Amino acid sequence: MVRQRRRRGVAVVAAAVTVVGVVAGTTGCSGSEGAVSAGDRPLGDPGAVRDAADVLVGAGSSKAETSLVMATGGTRVTIRGEGRYDFRKRMGQLSVVLPKDPAGADEHRPISELLAPAALYMKNRGAGVPDDKWVMLDSTTLADGNLVTGGATDPLTAAELLRAAKDVVVVGEQELAGVRVTHYQGVTDIGRAAKQAAPYAREALAAAARGFAEDVVPFDAYLDDAGRLRKVRHQFSYLNQGRTVAVASTTLLYDFGVPVGVRLPPKDQIFTGKIKV
Repeated sequence: MVRQRRRRGVAVVAAAVTVVGVVAGTTGCSGSEGAVSAGDRPLGDPGAVRDAADVLVGAGSSKAETSLVMATGGTRVTIRGEGRYDFRKRMGQLSVVLPKDPAGADEHRPISELLAPAALYMKNRGAGVPDDKWVMLDSTTLADGNLVTGGATDPLTAAELLRAAKDVVVVGEQELAGVRVTHYQGVTDIGRAAKQAAPYAREALAAAARGFAEDVVPFDAYLDDAGRLRKVRHQFSYLNQGRTVAVASTTLLYDFGVPVGVRLPPKDQIFTGKIKV
């Protein structure tokens, strides 16, 4: 069982009502709303990392692939997601695939996720939720601010975390999925990022700053020649059953400018009953 917290009169189960909880059971400066021109910073300038969220908003949208790797019960598990994200509307959709059970049977259907400002919607959640219903979680009430809860880090929130990047060094240039990128390494601070993030992300990141075992988060970021974030990997320290668990979250972005159509479910499709944990 993962620890529970109660906030704003609503019982919130941190990760137990989420993808991460399912896996654990089976394995035993303020943000700117405008875009930053790619020419504003030279290649290799560490400040480009802190500008990543603004540049993504300027890019409009992209396809995304995500992975969340964690060790639980002596077993390393990986949760993968794939979808699209609209950086201007701050909304996206992912299909999240859970790992096979230890016997090798693929017992979990992909979970459909809709990402919205301060909210996460999940379908095919299981745990007593009818197949035709969505679960809605308020990111600002989750102990991790939905950085790992849904089995994926919201792509734009992952970039917002980089606003507090420090000790940034340039590792070098390399090719990533056919694109030339600059590889940066450094650390960010969740609490500082919460204060500097765009308004939509502040409450969720502030919640994460209170809920994670460590505020300091090492990262690897890969930016292309236009300053667009192509890949980012964060190494979180997550609290689970009183123990600190290392969780590596990776987001890959490509095909910028693709159309993204996200429709949030109406109220009558939102599950309001009790979720089994």
